[in-house]
Amino acid sequence: MLVVRILKYGASGGLLGTSAFWLHYNSWDPVDSAVGLVRMSRAFATVARIAVDYKNTLSNAAVGTEEYVQLKSACHLRSAERLYQLCCVNRGCYIKVGQHIGALDYLLPREYVQTMKTLHSKAPQSSLEEVHQVIKEDLGKETCEIFHWFDEQPLGAASLAQVHRATLHDGTSVAIKVQHPKVQRQSNLDLNTMELLARIVARLFPEFQFLWLCDEAKKNLPRELDFLQEGQNCEKVEMILKKYSYLRVPKIHWELSTKRVLTMEFCQGGQINDQDYMRDNDIDVNEVTRNLGKLYSEMIFVQGFIHCDPHPGNVLVRKTENSGTEIVLLDHGLYQTLSDEFRLDYSRLWQAILAADVEGIKEYSKRLGAGDMYGLLACMVSARSWGALTRGIDKTPISEGEDDEVKRYAATLIPQISDLLNRVPRQMLLLFKTNDLLRGIEHALNCRANASSFINMSRCCVLALSNHQLKTSTKWTERMKILASRAITLWKIDLYEFFLWFTTTALVRWISQPISVN
Repeated sequence: MLVVRILKYGASGGLLGTSAFWLHYNSWDPVDSAVGLVRMSRAFATVARIAVDYKNTLSNAAVGTEEYVQLKSACHLRSAERLYQLCCVNRGCYIKVGQHIGALDYLLPREYVQTMKTLHSKAPQSSLEEVHQVIKEDLGKETCEIFHWFDEQPLGAASLAQVHRATLHDGTSVAIKVQHPKVQRQSNLDLNTMELLARIVARLFPEFQFLWLCDEAKKNLPRELDFLQEGQNCEKVEMILKKYSYLRVPKIHWELSTKRVLTMEFCQGGQINDQDYMRDNDIDVNEVTRNLGKLYSEMIFVQGFIHCDPHPGNVLVRKTENSGTEIVLLDHGLYQTLSDEFRLDYSRLWQAILAADVEGIKEYSKRLGAGDMYGLLACMVSARSWGALTRGIDKTPISEGEDDEVKRYAATLIPQISDLLNRVPRQMLLLFKTNDLLRGIEHALNCRANASSFINMSRCCVLALSNHQLKTSTKWTERMKILASRAITLWKIDLYEFFLWFTTTALVRWISQPISVN
């Protein structure tokens, strides 16, 4: 019966997908049309195979048994491999969505996340001829006319573009981001195909709702394909975070930039998860994670303008000439702008989480659309167990056991997580991805969830809420009370931070050692 339903929806889906294909192209190109049809057919065939595999596999064991869990895990892995192969062959938007899946460490089955993570480092490359052609079409000159030297080997390749190093005729070292050809033309068809497939899956398996993933891709991909927008994001984040002297973003060469070519300052450094590089260059890992936490807390809670792709390849660290440490933020194509209402409710939710305030967690989770699933939302936001949340996550250091427990528990709640992701404001979705990528960096550096990160978040939550109160206050007496209250609260946070630092100093550790009597 399921096979009949799959064929039924597949036929209607093929018709709708073909219509979307025809609407996408203004003029008929036989080559592009054939390629588009093959890409679409490949996607439908892959999803049909996955659906049949799940149905056949999970009907062989009773729900809740150990056998059922093992069979489901094996099916997850096979299906993830099929999706991975589809992403690699279809490239473009498919890789972008696959990378998004690979970043959702605590929200999707581990088999999918681990399989898709490799797409961050194994994106396909365009040929050198294709790169030169895009540069010529967009900048109006041959590559050799624009650049004194151009490295034929890309520094890195991503889902939508690849980056080459070059030197301008005046000797300036630059990085050139060049969009893969045909990505623009293929993107609309790919997104329409993905949306249709998500709707078919939702009809066949009502417990799995992935339209949120398609909605995010349809909203964000056009922005990421516009490199002029990326350049503007780069300059905006540099401006709003200028008080952080350790942040570096590349300077944009606007005269050599278009929607498909972005020329920027070349910035060297080691990936932020490379402990060997940090050790060799005398870089303090704890200082780096502390400063990264400050940057993202400021972006999320105070500014509401967030760089949402902080995977290790996009965040570098390096020593400066004065022996300081800089964090270099690359790839500014994917940003999320938070509304004030959402940003303040999210800040209040985090304040409640940090204070182990269960009633506050309930109230602000519901305001963020979670309804009665407030506990699940709080666990998803913090990636901690409910027990740790109620005890106080600043007082309960995370252990490998708890981390594994959270992931295992999440794997049993995929339908509920899927439902919740369709309920919460769309602004929340990229925050989940960003949070999980940041946790991955902390985990790689063995600095996961330390007290410093909670202190930074507390400060920024206080600043966000007090700034809002100051904006809406009309009486100077009220404003003075708000400023005084903020000063006292921040002073308490500073005092607590000093206490934590003092208790970890060598002197205190020496004093607290027991005296040995011979």
